Amino acid sequence: MIQKRTGRKLTSTVAGLFTLCTLTALRADVKPAALFGDHMVLQQGMSVPVWGWADSGEQVTVTIAGQKQSATAAADRKWMVRLTNLRSSTDPIEMTIAGKNTIWIVDILVGEVWLGSGQSNMDFVVSGDQVKYPRMAQRFAGVVNEAEEIAAANCPNIREFRVPLKTTETPLDDVAGKWQVCTPETVPGFSAIAYFFSRDLQRAIHEPIGFITSAFGASCAQAWVSKDVLDTDPRLKTIMDGFAAQVSAFQTAAAGGAENSTPPPAAVAARGGGDPFRNQHNPYVLWNGMIKPIQPYAIRGVLWYQGESITEGLQLYPVVMEHVIESWRQQWGQGAFPFYFVQLAAQDADSNRPEVREAQAQALKVPNTRMAVAMDIGERKNVHPKNKQELCERLARIARANVYGEKIEYYGPMYDSMQVEGPSIRVKFTHVGGGLVSRGGELKWFQIAGGDRNFVDGAAKIDGNTVVVTAPGITDPTAVRYAWHRWPEGANLYNADGLPAPQFRSDDWALSGSAPAAGGRGLRRRD
Repeated sequence: MIQKRTGRKLTSTVAGLFTLCTLTALRADVKPAALFGDHMVLQQGMSVPVWGWADSGEQVTVTIAGQKQSATAAADRKWMVRLTNLRSSTDPIEMTIAGKNTIWIVDILVGEVWLGSGQSNMDFVVSGDQVKYPRMAQRFAGVVNEAEEIAAANCPNIREFRVPLKTTETPLDDVAGKWQVCTPETVPGFSAIAYFFSRDLQRAIHEPIGFITSAFGASCAQAWVSKDVLDTDPRLKTIMDGFAAQVSAFQTAAAGGAENSTPPPAAVAARGGGDPFRNQHNPYVLWNGMIKPIQPYAIRGVLWYQGESITEGLQLYPVVMEHVIESWRQQWGQGAFPFYFVQLAAQDADSNRPEVREAQAQALKVPNTRMAVAMDIGERKNVHPKNKQELCERLARIARANVYGEKIEYYGPMYDSMQVEGPSIRVKFTHVGGGLVSRGGELKWFQIAGGDRNFVDGAAKIDGNTVVVTAPGITDPTAVRYAWHRWPEGANLYNADGLPAPQFRSDDWALSGSAPAAGGRGLRRRD
């Protein structure tokens, strides 16, 4: 029997009615994972796993672009083959997956595949017009110049696969979903990060781009890490013990336990209907439902946009993020693939205070990571800023320079060191590009402190590739900070490439509730 794979449906070429015997037989048919469907994009230039299910002991053969790879389904009915030497192709190709039945998948492109994960700003879709697009019930939606962007989105070589929101107690093997070709009709429901990053990258490298979006609003970092990884780190014992207590309390209450049994916390009940496994803040529930099922689909790298919902505390956040990065790399088995994350935009909210952005920046200590600065494109009272275009231009620059070898600047001025010169401090930077720029007038948001550690506003001037800062009453300065505020409106240090300097501090003085003191050192990476 030959079957055509169309999204999640299998359309048989054999006419006739399905009898009970036929339905029973179909349960044992060869079935690929949902990611392998019409319009998919496969990663060029590396080993590409293709997997699914069949009868135990059944041989499955995958044919594509002149090569055949075969595997035998194991006792658990799972099979996997690995394709090799796939070359970039904007001309659609086909794949067949054959065992006792044959699956036919069409309109496949070969190019670059990226995964986007994190919170609502990654899930945020292009259109917020729910009158025109009533089926798109998204709270996080609507970019700047929405109508113009949608009309221009005729980009058939860009495709997105959106992983449905799913929290689970145990790891899943598959997800629902299908690849969407980017057109003005489909792009309103695309992740804005997925679309604009893919668009900007494609303009530079001229390759098909596939983007897998697996993001959940308000999720915490520990929700995206597997249980076995979290359990091995004693620093996370408090988080894991707290979650276990929630689960125990919920199970006791659900089983009709003693009258004096402790009910689930109100916050848990409000967010997940009482079931801790439905709460996206809790450990491993999103890895189980939204990451494990898509591993190890071949990808070039990961984009990550998360940070507002940090419930584990700033000291542990860098620990958890290191596990996100390193464990995903190990589980995918592709080595240290690029992991690029967005530092929180400025916002007049406690969640976006500078200590949080500093904790995020600690991930730069992990090899092959980069950070896109969004401090200057936030909105004072909106946690979901609409200017996703400029942010994605920065993310694409990072990828173009670090993955695809383009000789372009990809960072704004990055704090390197400081030197006291009498009553002033001279600040040195890397990534100055064509030079330092004060956008829109005199430099703002520089502060210095003396021995009393009391920071005061300073006057800052560009001097070559450095900035010199002084302040009235400070005759013996010891430390300097820039944009150290949750809403540093008008912070205006850029380089000539139009890229902003991130916040920094030269001191390592302890901050209340912050990550281990790192100062600007968390940003001083030479690679």
